[in-house]
Amino acid sequence: MSDIIQLLPDHVANQIAAGEVVQRPASVVKELLENAIDAGATNIKLLLIDAGKTLVQVIDNGKGMSPRDAKVSFERHATSKIQKAEDLFNLSTKGFRGEALASIAAIAHVELKTKQHNDELGTSIKIEGSNIISQNFISTSEGTSIAVKNLFYNIPARRNFLKSNTVETRHIIDEFQRVCLAHPTISFLMYHNNNEIYHLKSSNLRKRIVNVFGNKMNEKLVPINEQTDIVAIEGFVAKPEFSRRKRGEQFFFVNDRFIKSPYLNHAVVNAFEGLLEQGSHPSYFLYLTVPANTLDINIHPTKTEIKFDNEKALYAMLRATVKHSLGQYNIAPILDFNRDANLDTSYQFHTNPKATKTPEISVDPDFNPFKEQKEISFPYNREKHTQSWESLYTSNTVNEEENQTELFENQQNNQTQKTIQIQRKYILSSIKSGIVLINQTSAHQRILYEEFLENITIKDANSQQLLFPVKISFSSAEIEMIYTIKTELENVGFSFEEFTKNDITIKGIPISITESKITTILEELLNDITLEVPDASFSHFDVMAKSFAKTLSIKKGTQLSEKEQEELVNNLFSCKEPLVSPFGKPTFKTLTLNEIDNLFNQ
Repeated sequence: MSDIIQLLPDHVANQIAAGEVVQRPASVVKELLENAIDAGATNIKLLLIDAGKTLVQVIDNGKGMSPRDAKVSFERHATSKIQKAEDLFNLSTKGFRGEALASIAAIAHVELKTKQHNDELGTSIKIEGSNIISQNFISTSEGTSIAVKNLFYNIPARRNFLKSNTVETRHIIDEFQRVCLAHPTISFLMYHNNNEIYHLKSSNLRKRIVNVFGNKMNEKLVPINEQTDIVAIEGFVAKPEFSRRKRGEQFFFVNDRFIKSPYLNHAVVNAFEGLLEQGSHPSYFLYLTVPANTLDINIHPTKTEIKFDNEKALYAMLRATVKHSLGQYNIAPILDFNRDANLDTSYQFHTNPKATKTPEISVDPDFNPFKEQKEISFPYNREKHTQSWESLYTSNTVNEEENQTELFENQQNNQTQKTIQIQRKYILSSIKSGIVLINQTSAHQRILYEEFLENITIKDANSQQLLFPVKISFSSAEIEMIYTIKTELENVGFSFEEFTKNDITIKGIPISITESKITTILEELLNDITLEVPDASFSHFDVMAKSFAKTLSIKKGTQLSEKEQEELVNNLFSCKEPLVSPFGKPTFKTLTLNEIDNLFNQ
């Protein structure tokens, strides 16, 4: 039998390796920004076209590279950060694997321009699919400029898996924010399609957070600071009243590197115990500094997952530090969460004990606790004691006659009533073959979804003008996202007066929503856009319709009148796809008479 195992060509091996490092344009942004930081840059500029699909360019004023280093940097496993395996456990830089540039060059057109401080001329290299097209000396400024064009041009299948520009831009902004927050002393500029998204000057940590997430963030922040032999913790948590329904503004940095850690997140959430509404999540920006030899950051290609030597100790310290800061700034009690203020000693007692009178105690010497028992009538009062067990099935606030009257009234009403609401969650309706049980929330989501989708794509949606325009603050990135879907929002019924860097002014809203819901709807919409929605001609419309339906639908626990119940049932079965909600959950279940009979014949 002939041999079947072959060695892969270098360009194929590079393309396969690229799949681990470069998943989308945001991966390229992360790697290039980190390289610029490792080069000692103090000013970094990021330029994007078409959400990075056409161009990702990073320009820095770092130390640059020599002509030899510029060429070798695109070889696999070429790195200046480590010489031996032991160095992996004492890292202080971002990139160290020597995979990023080689992987990027394998799947894109790359142009590198670089110059060191003492050199008269710089170096220019052009690479396409791992092949060096040209290398020349050029006149260029000190530092490095690297442009990545036509990402995945030679792997069409991978390119087809990229999402819409809005979704990909959101991922890039996430990576950009993480790098900016980790390095507040570095100046950053970000442009997308020639529009300035961020202009962040060198500043302290608090200013950087405010500049990234908007001016309103400043009032939300509670400082955190703790120094121990094991870890130094600093940063900020947001006050509990500013908690969010989605996990958005949650950032952990370890040794100036963004990480994801469900374990440490649990410690922070635990510190907020008793302060958050159910389903809410705290916002935080926490920076941990630990000895480099106590963690392992080499367990994942993206280097966002790390392992600590002493996780349990870190957990305890983080939880205690956050809890202490919340108490120190009068956001939560420090000592006793269950103290009854009515039992506190008055201030007057401590200043003048004699002025406080001792309460008098009076005793009735003729009181006989057994006196009333002699008046109990015998024989046994069966009617009286029967009421005690019957009360288990009736309300304690009404008497027996009222219960009987209400029971007969309900029987009469049920003869004409077509629907019954159960536990304020479900609607029961009788059909020819048996009964149908409808989930009121899922059903209403389906109704609203089809209604909104029709308004967006077919009809001209009606808009109600606000008496006073509403101004809402968002971060620069969120403003950019809203602006990209401005036309779709106007098709739904929104009307905008002004867009600024930190605010939008709304003068009209769809007739189906109230003014108090505007902020909630837009925040939910921004969160939903970041989901992995397949790119299609109506993807924005679809996401928008789903988001509105989810936010505005009837929630569990809502009492519905008989008319509202019937209207919900009729509207559901008038939908094109009444079987499931927009999120794939069933809207109703049927139970035939045979199935009901079988329940009692078992």
